Amino acid sequence: MKKIKTAKGRKSSSTRWIERQLNDPYVTKAKQLGYRSRAAFKLLEMDEKYKILKSGMAVVDLGAAPGGWCQIALAKNCSKIVAIDLLPIDELAGVIFMQQDFMEDDAPQKLKEALGGRADVVMSDMAHNTTGHRDTDHLKIMALVEAGYDFAIEILKPGGTFLAKTFQGGAEAALVMRMKQDFTLVRHVKPPASRQDSSEKYVLATGFRKNTPPENTENINPYEA
Repeated sequence: MKKIKTAKGRKSSSTRWIERQLNDPYVTKAKQLGYRSRAAFKLLEMDEKYKILKSGMAVVDLGAAPGGWCQIALAKNCSKIVAIDLLPIDELAGVIFMQQDFMEDDAPQKLKEALGGRADVVMSDMAHNTTGHRDTDHLKIMALVEAGYDFAIEILKPGGTFLAKTFQGGAEAALVMRMKQDFTLVRHVKPPASRQDSSEKYVLATGFRKNTPPENTENINPYEA
């Protein structure tokens, strides 16, 4: 295991983060394969299991920087990829990128215009910087998940997919119940590339049924995986 010395002025938490990066096999593999982040493997692993991305699909990537998920969508031959993030990303051929806060009022409309139609997949790896206060952090990430979800159900094609990062116990019960009315199947997923000591999970909703009433919402367990 690689160890580094704590430099003057550097917090011990920063030193631990650097050590973790140096010893993370996913970080090493990402560099070897040319992926921009280890997060690329999270999407790749989920896609291998649940077949999220297919050739010719239109995809929206929320919280795209530095572009690892876009790279996977390109590798899967998705025909149109529109992405947004507060941070810049280096240009990727085949990706329309907007540097903007998705939570700004005009951002969803700009994404719709860039997409020029409906999406097969809306995927979100958005996350707030954590405060260390559990309840506050949960509220912040859920606000992002819910905003992404509201956007997704406006632009998804029938049969479409919504994928979003959550934390702690996953998406809140009320949101999961809503998803189960709008989608055929909703599950929480923790890909192997997601660090086991992290509370990070993803909520995956497949089979969007636009304007179609749910088959049966009685006795639904909102926590069902």
